Amino acid sequence: MKPEDESNKVYRFFTEVGIINQLISTKLEAFLPGRMTATQFGILGHLVRRPEGETPLQLSNAFQVPKTSMTHMLASLENHNLITLETNPKDKRSKIARSTPHGAEFLKTCMDRMSTALGPMLSELGPEPFHESLPNLALIRKTLDSERD
Repeated sequence: MKPEDESNKVYRFFTEVGIINQLISTKLEAFLPGRMTATQFGILGHLVRRPEGETPLQLSNAFQVPKTSMTHMLASLENHNLITLETNPKDKRSKIARSTPHGAEFLKTCMDRMSTALGPMLSELGPEPFHESLPNLALIRKTLDSERD
């Protein structure tokens, strides 16, 4: 196969992943209150998995968004009582974001709703395409993640 053909297939792969991301984000956002975005939901999930919390800077690096955008998204999550923003005991100039119990329960409820919404697709396709794709997707993510720093 010619190098340009290989590059085109890789580009097509990432195009498909991007379209899948957009479709699943739109489906997810239908379950979220107000104007909550899939990114904000992702931040909440990230914090639920890290009970020690993270600073806005750590989160902006993890999600690759500007710190000002992260601050805005965290304020929205805090307004919904899904997270808390507390003074960082190690650096009084910064904050630590943590999920609240309500945030963890909200995440679980939304995930349950998404599981139900994805039921027809899972019935049609079966679990194999997901199980078979996951190791390769994880490998690609890890490689890209190691290159960003």
